[in-house]
Amino acid sequence: MRIRATVAAVSGALALSAFAVPAAHAAGGSSFGADAAKLFAAAHSASGKTAYTATTADDDAPYAMDVTFSDVKIAKAVKVGTTAHVATSVTYTLTHGADVDITAEDFFSGAYIYKGSYDDPANFLIGDDPAKCTVTSATTASCKGDIDVYPGDGELYNSDAGLWHAGALAVAYNGQNPSSADFDITKVGYADQGALGSTQVQRLSKLTVNAAPEPVKKGKTLTVTGKLSRANWEDGKYHGYTGQSVKLQFRKKGSSTYTNVKGIKTSSTGTLKTTTKATVDGYYRFSFVGTSTTPAVNATGDYVDVK
Repeated sequence: MRIRATVAAVSGALALSAFAVPAAHAAGGSSFGADAAKLFAAAHSASGKTAYTATTADDDAPYAMDVTFSDVKIAKAVKVGTTAHVATSVTYTLTHGADVDITAEDFFSGAYIYKGSYDDPANFLIGDDPAKCTVTSATTASCKGDIDVYPGDGELYNSDAGLWHAGALAVAYNGQNPSSADFDITKVGYADQGALGSTQVQRLSKLTVNAAPEPVKKGKTLTVTGKLSRANWEDGKYHGYTGQSVKLQFRKKGSSTYTNVKGIKTSSTGTLKTTTKATVDGYYRFSFVGTSTTPAVNATGDYVDVK
């Protein structure tokens, strides 16, 4: 779930609709991600930064709950293509005051990642479902959940690729039901903490190779072509990755190790073309080491029979 779609709806007002959650969860629904995004957006709006951090709730805001987060562990990189759903696991420790019942049916927590600054994030992603927290002591719990990404739903812009930071939040409804006429938002607890870790959200890459002619006479010239492309999250297609350094590598038949032959750069459309002398039977491939926005990738080796 991204934040961009929710900021305009709640920014500048601590909307009560952001807390319309417990009924869906009680019924086994999975509205946590959408609701958490609203909560995060409201808490990080101009008015929310004051009200959501008060130890005593304002008339239209929850109180700051005695919950903190630590020891967040997330993958170094989250590789996202154009359409397929991606889920990455996150674990963390939740520490809470004696007055917080994390085993309550209406207590929810989850880890998230955000792009940009914590106070004014450009984007936000969280799991569809709350994390599962296992009690480890009277005041701590070990939590594990997923962060879900749906690139086909427009959750990411190409400019979002790169460094993201990790955080976590928790909400305690304490028996309050937003659908009830007696709902009292000031009795709802909220905790939110950023800068707990980091990951790279990357545009998935693809790399192809073709060596010709096949077969080839020993000592003759082989022409090796291919293309390096990466996901474009804005149009749902793969486009050539321009001006990138790529290695041509060779693995002799019977060996398990590739060695570098030469280095070349991709064209303005991401294509690759170079030549080399055929010596022995084996496999040719291109190899890309990756960048902060695009993961490393190796082409599947193309076998050449040398006569």
